[in-house]
Amino acid sequence: MSACNSNRVRKVLCCDEGFFIAPSRSSEHLQNPPLSPFKKGGVFCTWSISRDRIALPLFEKEGQGEIFKDRRASSALRHSLAGGKGLNSHSNPPRAGQKNYNAEKRIFFCSGLVPLVAVILFASLIGCGKKALPLSESEVKAVVEKTLPSTAEDKIWERVPLHSAKLLLQDMVEPRQLQASTPFVHVQAITDGQKLVFRLSWKDATVDDLPGPGRFGDAVAVQLPAVTTADVPAPQMGEEGKFVEITYWSAVWQAVVNGRKDDIQAIYPRAKVDHYPFEAASLKPGSPAQQEMEKRYAPARSLGNPMAGPRTVPVQDLVAEGPGTLRPADKAVSSGTGKYDKDGWTVLLFRPLPNGAQLGGRTQVAFAVWEGSHEEVGARKMRTAWIPLALGSAQ
Repeated sequence: MSACNSNRVRKVLCCDEGFFIAPSRSSEHLQNPPLSPFKKGGVFCTWSISRDRIALPLFEKEGQGEIFKDRRASSALRHSLAGGKGLNSHSNPPRAGQKNYNAEKRIFFCSGLVPLVAVILFASLIGCGKKALPLSESEVKAVVEKTLPSTAEDKIWERVPLHSAKLLLQDMVEPRQLQASTPFVHVQAITDGQKLVFRLSWKDATVDDLPGPGRFGDAVAVQLPAVTTADVPAPQMGEEGKFVEITYWSAVWQAVVNGRKDDIQAIYPRAKVDHYPFEAASLKPGSPAQQEMEKRYAPARSLGNPMAGPRTVPVQDLVAEGPGTLRPADKAVSSGTGKYDKDGWTVLLFRPLPNGAQLGGRTQVAFAVWEGSHEEVGARKMRTAWIPLALGSAQ
């Protein structure tokens, strides 16, 4: 009878490398077995085998152990353990003083040596349903596809290289970011030759999507040189005469697009409004008189402030040529969407290829993340330096 089929096998976990036998010192280890020091980058595979609740002694002294890397030796040992042959065993409980015979034995072994473990590992991988993403350590690689994905869950992202961009403190201009928050933003990119779509994800323990005094929203932005040349502008919002284009996404705007009402109760649920003149029964809703009255109580909108809601898209196109020069772009050309789950935010940003960029070419890209719970806004942010962007890494 093989160890695979033995009903004496009490526990089966996973392992990584090697075939290791290590004795424990008492039966209490059955509940909380100590980990073997033999482990290289993986998790352990533990088999606890006993015969009629009596331990099978493998060593004359406690604390001894041996690594078996030979298939024949390890196979013979497993069969001996399972059948009770070739090992000292007892049909009765051990007598007092025979402490070397009342130790449970744990066997650690490698999937390369034991076919059963290979099957278990394969099944566990199928159960996870996730393939390891290809990685790109030094640059963002935009894969060429005929059709751009419209959701972050599209299967196409499984074959797009992932770049983990390290975020740095924005500590060069006031107001400075002096305490680190978000460490990385994970980036993937796809292009169809006309547009780019970035898939950005980062960890965030809280959802910050409410506007108001003393409140700060989660956000992310992508920055590219306005013109693709060898002489790129400074990564800190560009420089005089060298513009950068920025696509900015806000969790506050996303909540509005997702259906949050644009009224005081949605933002302050405990607020109690006695009366607004523009809600008077004598004013027909939507009439010119009613709209004119409403503007009096919304000064930002009445002045044409582009940051005032409500919004139909959660992104904004911006341009800059240095810190303190940020302004809305003349034309809105970008779109996007974001979603939060237990792991944090995932955002898709769509924008045209920058001027002069073409398939097979290269440019630079930078990213910024604002964590609302960390009171980040404006220049207070985590940001990257320029990162090479390869356009046209066909799969």
